[in-house]
Amino acid sequence: MKIHIDIDETHEETSVTIHANEWSDDLHALVKTLKNTDPGRLVGTDGEQSVLIDPLDIDYVFAQKRNVFAVMGKQRIKLTMKLYEAEEWLQPHNFLRFSKSVIGNINHIQRFELAFNGNLCVYFKSGNKEYVSRNYVSALKKRIMMGDDDD
Repeated sequence: MKIHIDIDETHEETSVTIHANEWSDDLHALVKTLKNTDPGRLVGTDGEQSVLIDPLDIDYVFAQKRNVFAVMGKQRIKLTMKLYEAEEWLQPHNFLRFSKSVIGNINHIQRFELAFNGNLCVYFKSGNKEYVSRNYVSALKKRIMMGDDDD
């Protein structure tokens, strides 16, 4: 992908033009990211309290027994949305599906190891760890090698 930036005082507003030979999931994600100027926050509950969560603070989101939780370090906050809704909302923030029940923040990955069963064990900077199913390993490797990881 080539990126050209033209900064000129004569431009009245910022404009983005994308040239491609076909529509792809990557283009869809790029357009979604460009449109999302306000990252916003998620709302979750911790006991009786409502909590505002910055998506950039989340290590991973997982579903368990019909509930969805966001994990930030040692804190686990219950979200008020389905996992697929959280995935859609978090995708522009460099989150990627790790398994049927987990979505992870690839910017928080510190290292990973191949597990004996072909899964990948991901270690986050916070000390948390989670597993990437074999079905999702290649997508994670591709995304990291493409340079989408800001760290």
